[in-house]
Amino acid sequence: AQLEESGGGLVQSGGSLRLSCAASTQTFSSFDMGWFRQAPGKEREFVAAINWSGGRVLYADSVKDRFTISRDNRRDTAYLQMDNLKPEDTAVYYCAAGTALTSRPREYDYWGQGTQVTVSS
Repeated sequence: AQLEESGGGLVQSGGSLRLSCAASTQTFSSFDMGWFRQAPGKEREFVAAINWSGGRVLYADSVKDRFTISRDNRRDTAYLQMDNLKPEDTAVYYCAAGTALTSRPREYDYWGQGTQVTVSS
C-alpha cells in the first residue's frame, strides 16, 4: 500500500487544518490507520489512530479534545481534523497503515512521506 498525505500548511495559533491520507490499495478497509508527527530534533510521536471500521479510536493526551481522526473506506482515505492548533503542534505529520490499533510506530507496516504543519504564535 502507498500512502500520501496532504493538507499541511502554515496556520496561526488557534486555527484549524484537516490532513488527508490517501491510500492506493484496494484493501484500505482492512487496515488500522495511525497519525504520527515529528518535530525537528525530536523522536516521532503518536498522535491518533483509528481501527479498520472507524469504530475505535486512540488519541495522544496532548491532542485529545482538539484533534479528530476519521476515515472514509469508500474513498480509501483517512483524515485528521486539527482544531485549536498550538505552536507546539508544529511538525511533519505522517500517516501509517497497519493491522493493529496501537500507538507504537513499529507496529505499522506502511508510511507516507509526511506533510509539514507549521503553527505560528
